[in-house]
Amino acid sequence: MSQIRKVAIIGGNRIPFTRSNTAYSHASNMDMLSAALQGLVQRFNLQGERLGEVAAGAVMKHSRDFNLAREATLNSGLSLETPAYDVQQACGTGLEAAILVANKIALGQIDAGIAGGTDTASDAPLALNENFRKMMLDLNRAKTAGQRLKILSRFRPGFLMPSPPAPGEPRTGLSMGQHCELMVKEWAISREAQDKLTWHSHQNLMAAYQRGFFDDLITPFNGVERDGIMRDTPLEKLATLKPAYDKVNGTLTAANSTALTDGAATVLLASEEWAAARNLPVMAYLTFSEVAAVDFYSQGEKSEGLLMAPAYAVPRMLKRAGISLQDFDFYEIHEAFAAQALCTLKAWEDDNFCKNRLGLDAPLGSIDRSKLNVNGSSVATGHPFAATGPRILATLAKILQEHGSGRGLISICAAGGQGVTAIVER
Repeated sequence: MSQIRKVAIIGGNRIPFTRSNTAYSHASNMDMLSAALQGLVQRFNLQGERLGEVAAGAVMKHSRDFNLAREATLNSGLSLETPAYDVQQACGTGLEAAILVANKIALGQIDAGIAGGTDTASDAPLALNENFRKMMLDLNRAKTAGQRLKILSRFRPGFLMPSPPAPGEPRTGLSMGQHCELMVKEWAISREAQDKLTWHSHQNLMAAYQRGFFDDLITPFNGVERDGIMRDTPLEKLATLKPAYDKVNGTLTAANSTALTDGAATVLLASEEWAAARNLPVMAYLTFSEVAAVDFYSQGEKSEGLLMAPAYAVPRMLKRAGISLQDFDFYEIHEAFAAQALCTLKAWEDDNFCKNRLGLDAPLGSIDRSKLNVNGSSVATGHPFAATGPRILATLAKILQEHGSGRGLISICAAGGQGVTAIVER
């Protein structure tokens, strides 16, 4: 290897995101990821092309989703010789997939690849009741008819009740919303601030649709042409909604939290040489990335809020890039909850946090809020867990292309106390 190559973002494609149990209620992860990949292949005339790899994943998967990325790639129109593999890092899955593909391009191991993600809460996997599962395993091990009859006698009607996906963090039993309520109290984030950010996210998304921003980023699916969660709800109406997680003292509502969402998204990455050979213009470049994790469940002095890992990842990335938090033209901070984005921003402004937690000499400082999520983000588009990273990456690349030049920051929080971040430049 003679040198590190620049990683170009050529473009993206996604299907519209919809509220779960609506338009995509009978669509599988395979259906949605295949549709997003097919749209990308058609948009960039990649039919029959053998790419270096496709990396994609889903957070909520059925056993039938085994080898999901490869199977969807076989449906995509790409050469059947294109390898693919699954990635899973909770809500950071899609961006992590892009980082993995980008690293191979930068090292010269591949020339082009696709990163993607898909998730459906409508088609959530339901596991067998644990008692029934154990009984069936014992039945499989039995050697005689008598042993089998004895095992079958353990059956009870309650065994037919399935075990749904657990909504809480395995180590705490708390849902992500409950964890975020704890962060809200620690950082004193007001309900008004959360609702205001939510309102701006919807307004920005609607304005982006009105000016045709998403025309070359989205392909219709199942008769849907636009994101289905987007609403023109007055700020005054948002203020009347009841708390969703802490019914007594909470501030997180169904509006300022992301809705359960179905959808899929993809993004095409390549070397400059590969793009030039196919007359494909470069939208922007993926230049830096950083992944962090925090202790969110112990009672020690280093314990941190579940969704605060990006607050640690970003300053480490800034140090390697040699720039400051203010050296960005655009900020794409994933709104798992409006409160999460606000907690992160407030932490970067806090002298004590930056000195004692991040080890900095001074706070990172504040950002220009007019540069934040300028085309809307997750509380407005929805959040099909693994699909959020490719959605943001392709959106930011196009924003920079339209701007002509500039630098953008991506910050995504994830379950398990993790954060995935990146820098995109043009």
